[in-house]
Amino acid sequence: MKKTTFLLTMLTFAIMGQAQRYDDIKTKLFVNQFAEAKKEIDKGMANAKFASKPEAFILKATAYAAVADDPANAAEADQLRADAYAAFMKYREMQPDLALMADIPYKNAPSYLHTTYFNAGYKDYQEKKWAAGLPKFEKAVALSDFMIEKKLFAAPIDTNSLILAGIMAENDNKADVAAKYYGRLADAKIQGQGFEDIYKYLVRYNFTKKDMAAFDKYKALGAELYPQSEFFKYDKTDFAVGLEETFDAKIKSLEQVLVNDPTNYKSSLLLGQLIYDTLYSDKEGAVKPANAAELETKMVATFKKSAENNPNEILPNLYLGEYYINKAAGINEKKEALAAEIKKATKPGAQPSKESVAKRDALEKEFDDNYEAARVSYEKAAELFGKKGSLTGPEKQQYKNVAGYLGDIYTYKKDKAKGKPADVAKYAEQEKKWNDLYGSIR
Repeated sequence: MKKTTFLLTMLTFAIMGQAQRYDDIKTKLFVNQFAEAKKEIDKGMANAKFASKPEAFILKATAYAAVADDPANAAEADQLRADAYAAFMKYREMQPDLALMADIPYKNAPSYLHTTYFNAGYKDYQEKKWAAGLPKFEKAVALSDFMIEKKLFAAPIDTNSLILAGIMAENDNKADVAAKYYGRLADAKIQGQGFEDIYKYLVRYNFTKKDMAAFDKYKALGAELYPQSEFFKYDKTDFAVGLEETFDAKIKSLEQVLVNDPTNYKSSLLLGQLIYDTLYSDKEGAVKPANAAELETKMVATFKKSAENNPNEILPNLYLGEYYINKAAGINEKKEALAAEIKKATKPGAQPSKESVAKRDALEKEFDDNYEAARVSYEKAAELFGKKGSLTGPEKQQYKNVAGYLGDIYTYKKDKAKGKPADVAKYAEQEKKWNDLYGSIR
């Protein structure tokens, strides 16, 4: 019985001794003797009993975080921070209710950790060490989130850590990570000098990601908070072209806009214009893309759809008319070349070969078809010009050009209708109408 009593007494003293040791280190923390506290913690951690309690790890987290921020420990600061963070996470695992953090020295642990990670990250920010600084700000954000949740942080959001985490990620080409942190700030409607750029970033990012719901959301937020900014007045078409650098990328982006919004006039017109300007470029040395035929088909279909969806818009009809006129001009050159070949290959008084005649007839039909298509488009454009109350200088010139082309088309039809008096009279009437209009437009 005496032996048992002795063992119990010794055990009690051991427990009391361990508790006393924790209290002694806690006192050192309370009076900011962090280096001394660290020495005692390092000794204690060698003892399994000392290291078996949650208090050992909250002690370590607090002391290590504090000494990590001391310039005297710069050489080992990164390791001290990492050890402090690991100790804090271990403490949270061992004591989920965080009871010990009711004590002031222990309550400082996440704050000290946040401070040292923020300061170290900010140094990397100043030195443009994006990759090195990002993990530090991510830790700072995680710690401030914890403190906000536990009401240990006065502000509802850690603006500084979030903005710097976003900046580091953006410059380290981690767009998804940057958007995550910028998104939190934008969702909180943070505004003021310098913050407009985060809304711009999110608009661009989400457009690139084809997340149109998020694109619309952050564009609307930006417009609400920065009503004077022109950026937030741009639409999907502007971004489809403005954010892409290559011709193919611009085409793909515009097509995606039209998948989501098939009747978007601006996008359909711009898609057609982009292809038209590429196929019929007046730049010196310009070469048509290898898939020119495919692009041509796409362009014509786009302009036709645009004209169909927007019957009061003139431009799609003008582009179609010009396309068919250019097409006819190219065919006419082939006709002239073929005529020269036939003349050279055919002896005087002989008939050209059936093959040559077939080629000539095919070109003649193709020319006629394109001239007729141009007529349809130009007459629609002329009708719309005629309905406008007043025309600008450029519009008058366009109207005049349309009338001129229509006069030429009907002259051609009249000449080809020789031997058919009714058709000649009909086409002559139209020829005069358009030529008179051409002469009247000043």
